[in-house]
Amino acid sequence: MFNTLLIANRGEIACRVIETARAMGLRCVAVHSDVDAGAKHVAMADMSVCIGGASPAESYLRGDAIIAAALATGAQAIHPGYGFLSENPEFVDAVDAAGLVFVGPGAAAIRAMGLKDAAKRLMAEAGVPVVPGYHGTEQDAGFLAEQAEGIGYPVLIKAVAGGGGKGMRLVERAADFAQGLASAQAEARGAFGNPAVLIEKFVTAPRHIEVQVFGDGTRAVHLFERDCSLQRRHQKVIEEAPAPGMTAPMRAAMGAAAVRAAEAIGYKGAGTVEFIVDGSEGLRPDGFWFMEMNTRLQVEHPVTEAITGVDLVEWQLRVASGEPLPCAQDDLTITGHAFEARLYAEDVPAGFLPATGRLSELAFPGDVRADSGVRAGDVISPHYDPMIAKLIVHGPTRDIALRKLARGLAGTRVAGTVTNLAFLGALARHGGFARGEVDTGLIGRDLDQLVGGAELPARRVAQAAIAAAGLWDGGPVQAGFTLWAPLQRTVLLERGDDALSAVIQAHGPGCIDVTVDDTRIRAQRDGTGWRIDGQPAPGLFVDGAQITIFEDGGQVFRIVDPLARAAAAGASGNLIEAPMPGRVVSVFAAAGQAVRAGDRLAVLEAMKMEHTLTAARDGVVAELLVTEGAQVEAGAALIRLEEEDPAP
Repeated sequence: MFNTLLIANRGEIACRVIETARAMGLRCVAVHSDVDAGAKHVAMADMSVCIGGASPAESYLRGDAIIAAALATGAQAIHPGYGFLSENPEFVDAVDAAGLVFVGPGAAAIRAMGLKDAAKRLMAEAGVPVVPGYHGTEQDAGFLAEQAEGIGYPVLIKAVAGGGGKGMRLVERAADFAQGLASAQAEARGAFGNPAVLIEKFVTAPRHIEVQVFGDGTRAVHLFERDCSLQRRHQKVIEEAPAPGMTAPMRAAMGAAAVRAAEAIGYKGAGTVEFIVDGSEGLRPDGFWFMEMNTRLQVEHPVTEAITGVDLVEWQLRVASGEPLPCAQDDLTITGHAFEARLYAEDVPAGFLPATGRLSELAFPGDVRADSGVRAGDVISPHYDPMIAKLIVHGPTRDIALRKLARGLAGTRVAGTVTNLAFLGALARHGGFARGEVDTGLIGRDLDQLVGGAELPARRVAQAAIAAAGLWDGGPVQAGFTLWAPLQRTVLLERGDDALSAVIQAHGPGCIDVTVDDTRIRAQRDGTGWRIDGQPAPGLFVDGAQITIFEDGGQVFRIVDPLARAAAAGASGNLIEAPMPGRVVSVFAAAGQAVRAGDRLAVLEAMKMEHTLTAARDGVVAELLVTEGAQVEAGAALIRLEEEDPAP
């Protein structure tokens, strides 16, 4: 086996690969952009090489720089992780030409599965069931509309070179086809440089079930299935293994089809065959169809590892070094049930907008596997995917594993940036999900319920007020109070758009009364910590003017300076501002143009996603403050509307 491995990636997956490689006695080389010089994966490696600037195009997508780093450091093999260059056949060819080992499939296998239309034709020839649809090369709009009519609505338009839900549109009636096609093609052209699409029948009660395969170039095995149906905008949120409701005949049929797919292209290494499944009448051996094959390690691979006891990265490294498959199909078994939840820095109430910020606090419960590429103190950068961690749990049954997931999420502490932690917790407690009633539309149907959040109890405002007064960690009881007056003061807080106030009356260092509205709360401190109204208080973290209470995904309060509040009261509401750092892709407005509430004004690209900015009210564009292609910071003014006429 090679003795030095270069990991051509960053973040969580780079850390994951380094952990197994180091356990196998390998020397590890990290590559990094200039803004990642202090990143966790760099600290874990034996040595590191800077390969360029902050953007992926300047660093992690520079195959030549990565290969040069491998040669300069004596690395004999390159592990691509997932994303970036992991499914780029030209990079694989270049690695081979440099005399290095690529830890993954050959370029031919990647090319065979790289375009969805060609892959589906190949799979049909191999006897793998495929969804009815048009996968040809003709791209005339009229011709595609005819194909959609023949397939029958609803249909799904998908980018041939797609991934991550980009270039995908659901069309439910013929009248909407032309607009859906144009939109999908435009997004595909921008994301992949290839506007070609295919048309497929849309399954009305779809489940996304995928099969983990592993090959040595000659034969392959499957490591059972994962259910990835909990999705939002085609992005996976929580994955599990095995799939709920799976039957032995269905598992055998899907596993055999996945192995046929892998062996048809001489697959080597870890891969995933994704199927769309009709869940309307339970899982049936004739109710699944091939979607695509991911020719790399998947983000959700830990749930497969949990139920099989297999370290997939170890298998990757062993097979890449020339070993045959480590075991036969009959040697693989399922033990228990596993879940994985993806923790992201994103503003859920604002429409799941990706977020940035410094992680002032980050901690996970001890009984949860947390795969993370960041630590407390690290910055979530606008240049890369905003994943904070993957939380993985395993239990003997699905019910037990799901309870462990809910408890693990509740015990996770994150401060310094907004996250989807509360949303994940709501999903873990969702009644239908608990019963195994999963399909890809679940989140969309119940979104309001899932993002609504619990009502804020007065005791949490009281806890935040005590912290804001500097009394939570044992500060002097007289801090912030007026000499020769009762130990009573008012604290002003904000939570989102809500202004809050609380009156604190201290009776001593371990006894405080807090009045919130008309409710009086007693806080007492003993040898075990604070108790509020007799109940143990959750932990909290104070970072400057921000207080995070670790309950319901993190309750965030801001300490208000009354003078600053007064100054902000007259701020203008006529500006359209950037909600996050990013690049202005398109501007649809012009000075003097009349717009209506909801009209598209601009598109901002950030965190590998596009976000449409719309007019909040009817009005007239007074001024454009930005041009297409500009890089802007969060809060930057982009477009200004004319002042509204005063009411008569």
